[in-house]
Amino acid sequence: MNQANQNLLHPSRRVGADLAAWRKVGGGKGLLAALSAPENIIATLQDANLCGMGGAGFPTWRKWEAAVAAQSKNGDKYVVCNANEDEPGTFKDRVLLAETPHQVIEGVLIAAVACRANKAVLYVNPHQTESIASLTPAIEEWKTSDLFIRIENYLGKPLDLQLVKTSGRYIGGEETAVISWLEGNFPFPRRKPPFPAESGVFGAPTLINNTETFANIPQILANGAEWYRNLGLGEAAGTKLYSLSGDVLNPGLYELPMGTTLHELIYVHGGGMLEGRTFKAVFTGGPSNTLLTAKDLDVPLDFVSVRERKSSLGTGAMIVISEGTSVVRKVSEYVEFFAANSCGQCPPCKGGTFQLSRLLNRVDTGIGTADDLHALQSLCKLLPHSGRCGLIDGAVTVLQSSLRTFPEEYGLPGEQER
Repeated sequence: MNQANQNLLHPSRRVGADLAAWRKVGGGKGLLAALSAPENIIATLQDANLCGMGGAGFPTWRKWEAAVAAQSKNGDKYVVCNANEDEPGTFKDRVLLAETPHQVIEGVLIAAVACRANKAVLYVNPHQTESIASLTPAIEEWKTSDLFIRIENYLGKPLDLQLVKTSGRYIGGEETAVISWLEGNFPFPRRKPPFPAESGVFGAPTLINNTETFANIPQILANGAEWYRNLGLGEAAGTKLYSLSGDVLNPGLYELPMGTTLHELIYVHGGGMLEGRTFKAVFTGGPSNTLLTAKDLDVPLDFVSVRERKSSLGTGAMIVISEGTSVVRKVSEYVEFFAANSCGQCPPCKGGTFQLSRLLNRVDTGIGTADDLHALQSLCKLLPHSGRCGLIDGAVTVLQSSLRTFPEEYGLPGEQER
């Protein structure tokens, strides 16, 4: 793993399920800072400019502030680490959980202190067996530690810290589906509002963040907001885990300063393209986002800069394809993934993803007609925001991006310079 700034996966902190080893390398300092001045936690996260790493890039402090302010009817509050990670091309969270589980757990416990939450859940995809094998003993070590006792004394009540295996379904990672599953139901997404911070698991205020987000918290509390901001480049703050895959020489997980250019990620850290291959495009943030091409290789990989290119950083997944790879075929594969993973609750999503997949398959296999292309374009206008979650929007987003960026592969006019 190539790490220019080793904030999350510094070798000294990759100690597995050994709490004593974690504390010897500075683990626990962030939690102690939180316990000594819990009223400063939100302000510190705001000053650090930490954003959610699960895809949306929403300012973390705002979500935490809402959870802190929310009143519980029965006295319960929940903090949930969402580690359902199941989208093609994304593999950062499972590495964090397997190699530095105490860093993630400490971040969750700091959140419990900030929100005065008495329920803390590590919500983990059952297919990530190494993550579960590492987390299970790590959680038990925390429960018998002096730090855990200090948290319970601060809360004035017992803290329930547990690992819950997800349904293993892609849709189970949507935050309202997380709530449904934790309540013992099928992971059907729900309409919002109310948002989880207001009414989540069993109606209690619930803070849900991604694994990578929680992993950053201990270091920010221990070292300060300015330290974290200075890890980034330009106006960007912190580091980012980039899951690099596809037609590159050195695919893998790279922790780099937020704001590292796409060119540097691919050609310096990723070793460049496979021998004899030429860069064509990259699916940014996984298959539910957009395509960037050669003219975008200079883009800094941060939430704002990528958004300005009409794309999204998402989870940091970067799936690189080379000239000679059919964009239509790749998009067809991804839309088929969404169709297979629709929960079926919303007819426009279930039927829409099926129709998109069917039409794309026709175009890919060479039997598509002008009517098929017209139907694809029409569905892209009709389907967005028609479901209770963002699954259908992800399928439409990647299709629209490919139509706009590679129209000639669909037999449409208007090829753009790449």
